[in-house]
Amino acid sequence: MTSGRHLWAVAYDDIGRANQVRDEIVRLGWGQNRLLLDDIAVVVRHLDGSFTLDRERFPTATNVLGASAVGFIAGLVLGVPMIGAAIGAMVGGTGTALAATSAGISKEFVTEVQGSMKSGTSALFVLDAGGDMEAILHAIRGLGGTVLKTNVDVERARLIQSTLAAAPSGPSA
Repeated sequence: MTSGRHLWAVAYDDIGRANQVRDEIVRLGWGQNRLLLDDIAVVVRHLDGSFTLDRERFPTATNVLGASAVGFIAGLVLGVPMIGAAIGAMVGGTGTALAATSAGISKEFVTEVQGSMKSGTSALFVLDAGGDMEAILHAIRGLGGTVLKTNVDVERARLIQSTLAAAPSGPSA
């Protein structure tokens, strides 16, 4: 993991809240582009002690289509548009596959956090590369949860924890 990435595990006292918060984080990241979101997952520890992992899929269609368009344009210039489009699609698909394998939340990190989860709880795992801090803090204010584990400095972790625990600031823009 590069030093520019922030890895978070935030715990919730019930099995549904992590999924609700994930929806907000996905909207903030992939919907509004305010958070550079690399990976996101929810782990639930059921009452019987078993775990389920629900990992959000990366939005890869844009990458493949974008690479296909670049290939198509390059093909027009070279006079062979279909070959250029095919090459563009292959390059885009390869880039997406490499990004997905290198960008993920490690199994070791998830396993370590699972060890501290109680039955009937959930945890949200987020891997990000930063973003608009003011917008991020506004969006997560009052969402609740307890930061169980992170790789960021203590000051940043405290800021995120206090923002999660603060009273909601109202509807987000």
